[in-house]
Amino acid sequence: MRTIEWDDEVNGVAMVDQTRLPVAFETHRAETVADLVDSIRRLRVRGAPALGAAGAFGVALATREADGADPDAHLAAVRELAERVATARPTAVNLSRGVRDVMSVVEAADGVTDRREASLRAAKDYADRDVEVNRQLGEHGATLLADGDVVMTHCNAGALATVDWGTALGVVYSAVEAGKAVSVVANETRPLNQGARLTTWELAEHGVDVTLIPDSASGLCLQRGMVDAVVVGADRVVLDGAGEFVGGAVFNKVGTYKHAVLADRHDVPFVVAAPTSTVDAETPAEAVEIEERDPAELREIYGHPNAPADVPVFNPAFDATPMSLVDYLVTERGVFEPPLDRRLVAER
Repeated sequence: MRTIEWDDEVNGVAMVDQTRLPVAFETHRAETVADLVDSIRRLRVRGAPALGAAGAFGVALATREADGADPDAHLAAVRELAERVATARPTAVNLSRGVRDVMSVVEAADGVTDRREASLRAAKDYADRDVEVNRQLGEHGATLLADGDVVMTHCNAGALATVDWGTALGVVYSAVEAGKAVSVVANETRPLNQGARLTTWELAEHGVDVTLIPDSASGLCLQRGMVDAVVVGADRVVLDGAGEFVGGAVFNKVGTYKHAVLADRHDVPFVVAAPTSTVDAETPAEAVEIEERDPAELREIYGHPNAPADVPVFNPAFDATPMSLVDYLVTERGVFEPPLDRRLVAER
């Protein structure tokens, strides 16, 4: 199955439960907006493009959950439920965009039945486009890799982070599909270990050679010349900012900035793979909210104490990498070298 899709049997959203991997491959079905929002926050579904699809399907779910007795009251209820989905997590711009795109269809529909039917069609189209877009992105990005290259990546930007195929790992899959022997060095990506739990599992499923390293070993790998390119995804790419962020920034899983600095130090290309739906041409870097997550993610490991229960914790989910450290941005439209032109997103 796809990472996330509509389940007609339950009239809800089916998703691979990424909190269960790699121990078990299970499907979670969200039949209410509250369950979908909880799933987003718990990271059952995660990754910017997949969150966009979750937002789109969330609106379709809202049209079914809202009482349809009165058309005006129904629309007001859908708006409220959709807003809950859109604000479930703050940093990834795709989530709110998925909601917005399908809500525009709902607003234009005529009556409750039409809203329900039109929203589901639009959400399914949104998911289908994500697959197509990431396939195109992967093909463009594969041109940056040579036969025998070793790619370092961070967190998970593969099929599990999208509806299917992936962004950063989509580049790897497309390179392999083109006949190139490409292997991957995956950072574990503390504190939730998405690199260890998700990326290594996914690459193994695709038959791609992968080596897992602790986050703190990335510098050593680059220093020893073990890596030919660092390729990461993005939760939001902005085109403006002040100070070090003049020219924009890439918001991605915390630790990305460190890898960009190290790649720059060792003259290794730093590549960001993200669809144009992840590019935000309206918000400056300093205005982007970086999500801070539950301190228990650091104080505990799988329910067992990892630190004193009262130790203060700073647990940001993302960091910001200045565009000056990015060598290439790969989208479905091609490969771009910063500084980036606003026309990149002019016809999204």
